[in-house]
Amino acid sequence: MDTKHYMEQLGQQARKASRAMARANSAQRNRALSLIADAIERDADALRAANKLDMDAAAANGLEPAMLDRLALSDKAIATMVEGLRQIVALPDPIGEISGLKFRPTGIQVGQMRVPLGVIGIIYESRPNVTVDAAGLCIKSGNATILRGGSEAIHCNRALAKLVKEGLEGAGLPADGVQVVETTDRAAVGALITMPQYVDVIVPRGGKGLIARLMAEATVPMIKHLDGICHVYIDAKADLKKALDIAFNAKCHRYGTCNTMETLLVARAIAPAVLPELARLYATKEVELRADAEAKAILAGYPHLADATEEDWSTEYLAAILSVKVVADMDEAMEHINTYSSKHTESIVTEDHSAAMRFLREVDSASVMVNASTRFADGFEYGLGAEIGISNDKLHARGPVGLEGLTSLKYIVFGNGEVRQ
Repeated sequence: MDTKHYMEQLGQQARKASRAMARANSAQRNRALSLIADAIERDADALRAANKLDMDAAAANGLEPAMLDRLALSDKAIATMVEGLRQIVALPDPIGEISGLKFRPTGIQVGQMRVPLGVIGIIYESRPNVTVDAAGLCIKSGNATILRGGSEAIHCNRALAKLVKEGLEGAGLPADGVQVVETTDRAAVGALITMPQYVDVIVPRGGKGLIARLMAEATVPMIKHLDGICHVYIDAKADLKKALDIAFNAKCHRYGTCNTMETLLVARAIAPAVLPELARLYATKEVELRADAEAKAILAGYPHLADATEEDWSTEYLAAILSVKVVADMDEAMEHINTYSSKHTESIVTEDHSAAMRFLREVDSASVMVNASTRFADGFEYGLGAEIGISNDKLHARGPVGLEGLTSLKYIVFGNGEVRQ
């Protein structure tokens, strides 16, 4: 079977399954999620073995460290997958929820009902946990899904797909409600993003190259973000300890994630106090600092120091590299952020409530924080149970996309024989 025909078959099966997924009751969907969580715990050893096959092959093929980090399925990652599924079970079921009912002068009653999107295609690289997060959210929200993971995670994704199907069938739901693309042929992606007759929305999770390709070729609508150029601004009225903790965590907790800080902005009034202290922390992780002239003068003697270029301000490093700039005040910081940010996540460190509220209002990003690390910009941390991706678009869904982002609203009307005059 050629790839195009194979993908069309998946699409047809998904469309048929989507109708059964949409009409399933909440108990069935929750039962499926619980069974999948149980199966993951039961087969944890088999999942680790499958992941080792992927990790060994990826290392042999020279996969970059950031991608290897995403590919690894640790004990903690397995436990997080299970916990994420159980959190989704505990979330209120959004499907069928009716809101905004109002009587019109004609006598009809008009409101809105929350409904599934239908069939969701999800394309992602590495990160086998996405297979479970995506499947769980789609099941809970009454959607069918086609999952196309990266070829580097094929063994682990196949093992997880088997457990997901087991859970669906055990709850009386169609096994085709969640389908994992079995082929590693790149043509499968091209087919998936150009099947609007079968697929209602595409959610890509991957590197800039993948997202750019999909933006150029897709004929199916997408929920996406292109990259994560995230900022922390340390205000003149920041608490020094909070500033050190947040700026270190935002960069060094993990390098290969889209919510990692890539540019640090520091108010001129506090820069001489905070930058040398941060430099001592960053030195323990051998972080390269690419600094503007003013920051570089303060950081003189730091062993991993370079001049920042114009390109640095718009670069997502996903590595132990950080751009650093001294700014006059919050206005200059916000101007820099709104110019160079990818509109993913930004944070201000300040004890000035008025400044914090201005920052929240005026910074145009999907997540804006006060006195917190950008690493919190995540569906799990936001209490969504898990996330299917992060969107920096302004239509439909923005920020971490959980259950509600995978639904739509339709108008409903209740009448009692009224006719339009």
